[in-house]
Amino acid sequence: MERVVSRAGLWFVLLILAVMAMAAAQDSGFAAHMAILAIAALTGLWLSIANADYGAMARGVLRMPSDPSRYDDDPVRWGVIATIFWGMAGFAAGLFIALQLTWPAFNLEPYLNFGRVRPLHTSAVIFAFGGNALIATSFYIVQRTCRARLAFPGLARFVFWGYQLFIVLAATGYLLGITQSKEYAEPEWYVDWWLTIVWVSYLVVFVGTIVKRKEPHIYVANWFFLAFILTVAMLHVVQNLDMPVSLLGSKSYPLFAGVQGALIQWWYGHNAVGFFLTAGFLGMMYYFVPKQAERPIYSYRLSIIHFWSMIFLYIWAGPHHLLYTALPDWAQTLGMVFSVMLWMPSWGGMINGLMTLNGAWDKVRTDPIIRMMVWSLAFYGMSTFEGPVMSVKSVNSLSHYTDWTIGHVHSGALGWNGMITFAAIYFLVPRLWGRDRLYSLRMVNWHFWLATAGIVFYAGSMWVAGVTQGLMWREYGSDGYLVNSFAETVIALHPMYMMRAFGGLLYLAGAVILVWNIWATILGKLRSEAPMTSAAYDPEKDRPAVPAQSAQGD
Repeated sequence: MERVVSRAGLWFVLLILAVMAMAAAQDSGFAAHMAILAIAALTGLWLSIANADYGAMARGVLRMPSDPSRYDDDPVRWGVIATIFWGMAGFAAGLFIALQLTWPAFNLEPYLNFGRVRPLHTSAVIFAFGGNALIATSFYIVQRTCRARLAFPGLARFVFWGYQLFIVLAATGYLLGITQSKEYAEPEWYVDWWLTIVWVSYLVVFVGTIVKRKEPHIYVANWFFLAFILTVAMLHVVQNLDMPVSLLGSKSYPLFAGVQGALIQWWYGHNAVGFFLTAGFLGMMYYFVPKQAERPIYSYRLSIIHFWSMIFLYIWAGPHHLLYTALPDWAQTLGMVFSVMLWMPSWGGMINGLMTLNGAWDKVRTDPIIRMMVWSLAFYGMSTFEGPVMSVKSVNSLSHYTDWTIGHVHSGALGWNGMITFAAIYFLVPRLWGRDRLYSLRMVNWHFWLATAGIVFYAGSMWVAGVTQGLMWREYGSDGYLVNSFAETVIALHPMYMMRAFGGLLYLAGAVILVWNIWATILGKLRSEAPMTSAAYDPEKDRPAVPAQSAQGD
């Protein structure tokens, strides 16, 4: 009873503070966010007073088995559902802005114009879809590889729900025009502070689980997850060193400005890619690929070399985003050199993942989940080759500020991050909900091919668009003037923009199939379908035709 009263009291205090802040807010955006916080506090207060059985509620809504496992998998299940939900939101927003760039009439002022929906898309797919996938899979993997339940289970639940609140505050802020205009770091100061609290809690739960492990060895996947959590915490704090104008307003000003601000921005931005979208997802790869292939990792020694070389090199590569700018030339060259050096450890990880299938390559034909994992590794290899090439100054002079960069980012995000996440979801759901198998493996196959076709249309069209832009922008006539106006380059790109939107539609269609398949699996349904195995073979029929012998006496 004391616990219920103390928890209810905490929610009540938070509710009062949120209402007071809403009443005294300096701007309407901050007031809207305090209203969201008040609603969250009111919900927590009501659940506390009602003494609700959260586990029973979740099991009823999500059809969880009554005894799911020996491990604390409730936050993992919630994370899988949140990953799918926010993924659909992010993919739909991406398709919407692709349509806006193709047909400007889709810009709906003021809340749904390109300038507000574009950061909504990037944050939804990176931090909402990707972040929930990383939190869920890291909680699953650290328990299995340490053979220990999550440390601080209450804090683990706070991490999940606190992260969802961060996503809601960030997303609504973008649509309301609340942004500090920093790439991949748009949320304003109070949302950043809240995320810091949640992220430190995440670190405590993860490290606490490793400390209480029953296995003497720390598996390499946990090394990657730990590097991801620690480095993202450091990046987030430094990037968001801001001074709020008022503690009751949404506006703030950054500590760094000018070329220093640009350097901090791309030190953060590139390492958000390096540690959030690479190191964390490599932790997923090093667990799920061996498990699905039923083979040990090809070379554990290579995985350690991969880890330390990537961790050391990635942190220095950010200046390649600022070539031919006011950044000192030595810093630009430093970023270029370290970017080129990154090629080798990145391919070491790709080769390690692919070679894990030695002796099991037949599964690529019969197991669409393995096929997704192999395809994700292939895109990881392609993207980590293309990135260093684009960082070379002579190539960057053509590619930078063009849609080539957009094609590069999306081939990695859709191919590497998307495919490995989809494969992890398909791996996890039957195990988390106690099902014999997925509702339909053939629907996974349909998802794979739709997503692959979508990536080809998207990345291919943007590569062509980027090279076209770069060449048209720097074409000079004999009189020394530019040949093409900016409007002419936009007209030339219109067919490629239509192809990009079509590719996004295919990718979204594949995700819709995932939703259908996963929900049917949770409900315990099984689709009657032919197994995805090799073609049938009957040795009795594998014979030459022999003429029938004529009857005796003919």
